[in-house]
Amino acid sequence: MKRNRLGASELLVGEIGLGCMSLGTDERAAVAIIHEALERGVNLLDTADLYDSGRNEEIVGKAIRGRRDQVVLATKVGNRRIPGQEGWVWDPSKAYILSAVKDSLRRLGTDYIDLYQLHGGTIDDPIDETIEAFEQLKREGVIREYGISSIRPNVIREYASRSNIVSVMNPYSMVDRRAEETVLPLLQEKGISVIARGPLASGALAANRQPVQGVPDYELAELIALREQLQQLVTAERSLTQLAIRYSLSHPAVAVAIPGASSREQLLQNLAAADVPELSEEEVQTIRRLSKANLYTMHR
Repeated sequence: MKRNRLGASELLVGEIGLGCMSLGTDERAAVAIIHEALERGVNLLDTADLYDSGRNEEIVGKAIRGRRDQVVLATKVGNRRIPGQEGWVWDPSKAYILSAVKDSLRRLGTDYIDLYQLHGGTIDDPIDETIEAFEQLKREGVIREYGISSIRPNVIREYASRSNIVSVMNPYSMVDRRAEETVLPLLQEKGISVIARGPLASGALAANRQPVQGVPDYELAELIALREQLQQLVTAERSLTQLAIRYSLSHPAVAVAIPGASSREQLLQNLAAADVPELSEEEVQTIRRLSKANLYTMHR
């Protein structure tokens, strides 16, 4: 599998990673999917302390035991659970980040995290304090690099100009092209890599799966019509799934796409995208003509 560098870091990631959120809580099945992914060239595993209340990190930790050197391990912080309360609260404070990382390390069964990401963020956050926390963890060797996972262009802009982030995780697919407006050009200019999440739009762009509801900016009928129109770009060697993943990888700012998988069949469909040719400029333009050029309506 082709490998790309995250920003200016020394982290080299396979162009298709594994978003672990959709693995579920069946440990045996989840570990089997992770092991197969690693054996087939995946090395970026993305999890978060929020997923399944920390259980996802524990499962990933068990899966990489004895294989830690094969993995670029990414997790996230910022969503704090308060004992006795439902849900979580947003806490990007330095004190919380320095505390939460210890719990993630314990659950993951490791003494360092390759990529630690802020799991959200608003323009009203104490951004300098948040950056201080990540920089301290980097100096201490607890993390190798840091990034943010954000859908807010104004927040992304602040971190791109004020911090040493190497990556921004952002939704990017044929039906969610908002990042093309400002985020992708900005990050390309800054030399910051994009980790494209949701390339299959929660299965809406997956082959052999009929969507049962629309996605933002698309009614169900519009989504079905788009899928039919995209068939002109589907071949015997390249399914709709692989076309969708290759579209997310087609922008030069994108270093890696991280589709999720809840079964071996889904994993193999996703990873097959690494074996098909990159999209031509003509194919990219065809997809852009057929789909909507979504725009951010908030947080511009």
